[in-house]
Amino acid sequence: MGMLFAMAMALSFAESLLPVLPMLPPGFKLGLSNIVTMYTLFMLGTKRGFAIAVMKSLFVLLTRAPVAAFMSLCGGLLSVVCMALCARVRWLRGDYMLLSVIGALAHNLGQLLASVAYTSTVMLYYLPVLVVSGIVMGIVTGTVLRVAMPYINRLGLG
Repeated sequence: MGMLFAMAMALSFAESLLPVLPMLPPGFKLGLSNIVTMYTLFMLGTKRGFAIAVMKSLFVLLTRAPVAAFMSLCGGLLSVVCMALCARVRWLRGDYMLLSVIGALAHNLGQLLASVAYTSTVMLYYLPVLVVSGIVMGIVTGTVLRVAMPYINRLGLG
């Protein structure tokens, strides 16, 4: 678990080094550390998937701010719940790309709900942006997970 958490933090750090593209909407992130959360959930189980999501949120609390940590926690937990439930459906099991899209959409919804709870303002106008970015980044992270899975397995983390 420590190695997986370290991998998640390394991916998060690497992502923070990427330049912000001016055409992207505010708050847009690739979500590369979610690859580790998905791997943990699918290979090590739901409890450990939740543990990684919580540890990532605690890291955000230490490195950013309480509001960012709250949004990370809400998005991460809802994402793990939705992916874990959907992974129980026979025809979805093993379809990492579709599960990743579901997780990304749930993560964005969780963060939107957290922002509503924090600001008492419903920002439905931002929902289309979150849906599109969730689908696109879910496809990207699902593809990266599928490609990286054999290499992560070779490390003996699973």
